Amino acid sequence: MRRPRSAVWLALRRNPVFYVAGLLVAVLIVMAAAPGLFTDADPSRCRLGLSREGPAEGAPFGYNLQGCDLYARTVYGARASVVVGVCATAAVVLLGGMIGMTAGYFGGWVDAVLSRVTDVFFGVPLLLGALVVLVAFPSGAAASPWETTAKVVLALAVLGWTTAARIMRAAVIQVKNTDYVNAALSLGSGHGRILTRHVLPNAVAPVLAWATIAVGTFIAVEATLSFVGIGLQPPVISWGTEISDAQAYVRQSPHMLVFPSAFLSVTVLAFVMLGDAVRTAMDPRERRA
Repeated sequence: MRRPRSAVWLALRRNPVFYVAGLLVAVLIVMAAAPGLFTDADPSRCRLGLSREGPAEGAPFGYNLQGCDLYARTVYGARASVVVGVCATAAVVLLGGMIGMTAGYFGGWVDAVLSRVTDVFFGVPLLLGALVVLVAFPSGAAASPWETTAKVVLALAVLGWTTAARIMRAAVIQVKNTDYVNAALSLGSGHGRILTRHVLPNAVAPVLAWATIAVGTFIAVEATLSFVGIGLQPPVISWGTEISDAQAYVRQSPHMLVFPSAFLSVTVLAFVMLGDAVRTAMDPRERRA
C-alpha cells in the first residue's frame, strides 16, 4: 500500500500538465529573482526619441511610451507581479488557515462567530474591495517601491483570506473526528499539540492546492489594480502599468500591449494549471480514475 505522499507524487509524475506548468513557473520565478540573466538592458534607461518604436535589433519587443526597452521592462516586471502574488497568497493562507482551523476544531459558538465574520468578508468582491481600500489609503509621494508593494499585498490579504478559511474549516472538521485525534484527546494531549501534530498536517493539503491557483489570481488582480492606476505605482515596474500606458495606443503601437499582456496571461495560466494538477493529484477519486 502506497503512502499518501507517494501516491500524490506518482499522480503528478503521470500528468504532463504538471511538467509544463512547473517549467513555466520555475522560469518565471528565476526571471523574478534574477532578471539580469535574461537581459542586460537597463529598464529605467529611456530615450524619448524612440517612443513607441516597434521591435528592432537590440530591442526585440520594441519601446514603450517613454522610449524604454519594452523587453527589459517586461522581464523586470515579473518581479513585482510574482512578489505580490506569492506574498499575498502566503498571507491569506496563514490568516485564513488559522481562522478556519480554529473554527473547525473548536466548533460551537467559536465556529458560529468566525463563520459569520468569514461570510461578511466573503460577500465583498476582492477586486472591488481592494480598489476601495487602496483609494481610501493612498500612498504618499515619498513612498518607496516596497511600501507601495506592501500596501497592495496587505489589501489583497485583508480581503482574500475567506476561501482559505472555508477550505481549512471543512478539512479540519473531517480530520478532528478521526480515530487518531480521539486517541490523542483520550491520552490527555493538549489542544495545541493536537492541532500542530495531528490536525494541521492532515488538513493543510487542500489549502495548499488552492494556494497554487490563488497565486495566479492575485497576480491578475494586481495587474488590474495597476492598470486602473490604483495598484503599483512608478517607479515600480509592473505588467499592469505597462498595459495601462499602452491602452491609448493599441492601434498605432500594438506591441506595447501584446508583449506585457502575453507574459501576464502565461503567468496566470501557468499557476492555474499547476494548481489544478496538484489538486487532481491530491484527490483520491481522481487518482483512482
